[in-house]
Amino acid sequence: MPPDANIPPAIEPPVAGAVPPKPSEAVPPKLALPPARLEQWIAVILSLGLALFLVEAVVSLVDDSLILGFDLHLLTLLRVVLFLFLLLLSILIYGLMALTPLIPKRWFLPTTLFKPIAGLLLVPCLIYCYGRLPLVAWAISLCQVGLGAALLYRIRGGFTFRWPLVSPPQLNLRRFSWANLCGFLLVNGLVLLPAVVIYFLGLAALAVDHFSDGFVALRPSGLTVQVRKYARPDGKTIQLVPMSHVGESEFYRTLSQSFPTNAIILVEGVSDDQNLLTNKISYHRMARTLGVAEQQEVFRPRGELVRADVDVAEFTSNTIAGLNLVMLVHSRGFNAQTLLQLAQFAPPHFEEQLLEDILHKRNRHLLARIQDQLAQSETIIVPWGAAHMPELAREIQKSGFRLQEKQDYVALRFGGKKTKPVRKSDDSRAPD
Repeated sequence: MPPDANIPPAIEPPVAGAVPPKPSEAVPPKLALPPARLEQWIAVILSLGLALFLVEAVVSLVDDSLILGFDLHLLTLLRVVLFLFLLLLSILIYGLMALTPLIPKRWFLPTTLFKPIAGLLLVPCLIYCYGRLPLVAWAISLCQVGLGAALLYRIRGGFTFRWPLVSPPQLNLRRFSWANLCGFLLVNGLVLLPAVVIYFLGLAALAVDHFSDGFVALRPSGLTVQVRKYARPDGKTIQLVPMSHVGESEFYRTLSQSFPTNAIILVEGVSDDQNLLTNKISYHRMARTLGVAEQQEVFRPRGELVRADVDVAEFTSNTIAGLNLVMLVHSRGFNAQTLLQLAQFAPPHFEEQLLEDILHKRNRHLLARIQDQLAQSETIIVPWGAAHMPELAREIQKSGFRLQEKQDYVALRFGGKKTKPVRKSDDSRAPD
């Protein structure tokens, strides 16, 4: 008998243990979920960092252009304020890179590291081409503007300034990673920090050699000074002895014993007959901190001592005020009061006046005394500060003296070896 078409088909019983789905549990289509609060905060911080990087770059470029072209410093104060805020924000972003992989490092490592790297590259310019520093600063500001504009274009897909500049979907997916944290700490502790330390040590050695014209050298064994002996065809000799206000006791004793008893020793030391200095010039604090001796306590040279320095009254008023302030800081240390006084002390052209008074004026006076004493003695010894030596060497060679001998001494040692002369050579034919 054929089945009746009006009879409904049989309903199969449900499988044992199966739970029929509820209408509310039906799988919905995928929706874009709102970003979490952490991603929102990170996006705002990164947007502020990029915006401040661009604003500071533009202000710096305009300020450097005014300085380079017209010697105007109209925006310098604003630039300093922006730089301080940018520095704090860059430190925050750099620290967040260690804690969360959310931050795209390919975009924000350049902004956070630009200023430190630029500062490191600026140091050699301070040593070798100080006169071109405004041009170098302008070039750095131009590079910062270019970098900021390129990052903005890359992040926004064009030069649009809709806030926030960085949106949460542009961040990475992971919030925290031990591998990111450990790798960040290892790179900074084992690579970046040692590299910066080595870089600064190398620059310090170059700066000391450059500014002292080789009379002072920074070596692994310590701070070395080079005593140079110059001779004239008539037998007259001048010995330039670069001194340090603080140093090893053995260094001063060795130098004292090396001087011949029949020599004229032109002594350094600015007098103050009118009591214009309100604070006594003393290096006791520095010597105590370094664990060494002061020159005036240990250095007892043999021979006839002749004072060859100027009086404080010959300095300009700005130089005297600056010396009083420096010695106040030196005697009392850095505190809120001394730092405030330093910040407020900014007379016009102070650097030029100070260099003229402290260095060149005293050198001219000393060179005149050298000429006076050459008529009375065969041997003149000049134990003066190392900063005076390059100009003195040039001037005495103009008067017919030639370099005859060099001898090195360790004034400040970094290890535990006893201070002693480390090299002696005959360089009568070598130019200075």
